[in-house]
Amino acid sequence: MKVVRIDEVSKETYANPLFTGPEVAKQVLLPDSQENVVNVVHFGKGVRNKFHAHDCEQILIITAGRGVVATEKEEKVVTVGDIVLIPAGEKHWHGSNGESDFSHIFVSKKGSKMTQLED
Repeated sequence: MKVVRIDEVSKETYANPLFTGPEVAKQVLLPDSQENVVNVVHFGKGVRNKFHAHDCEQILIITAGRGVVATEKEEKVVTVGDIVLIPAGEKHWHGSNGESDFSHIFVSKKGSKMTQLED
């Protein structure tokens, strides 16, 4: 068994063309997991990721701020304590609602593929 405290995991800048701005950081929570990717992603005010899809389910657990999770059909405002299940293959984006910083725990299958669908 392994217990991790989020506040003891280093936060690193996460530069990636998937994001609409540079104010993004991540914390890798369980690097030794054989089956899952479990990270915290922190978005600066107004920053989101671009439309993308995963080849497996994605789970988001909102840990700070207010954000938006959107598909081509709907947008949902989410806040601390909300848990979002995004089905495999669903085109979506998520990030800050523009009024506050926003953070979520991201859970997906190790080795899965993400495809960016927006420039």
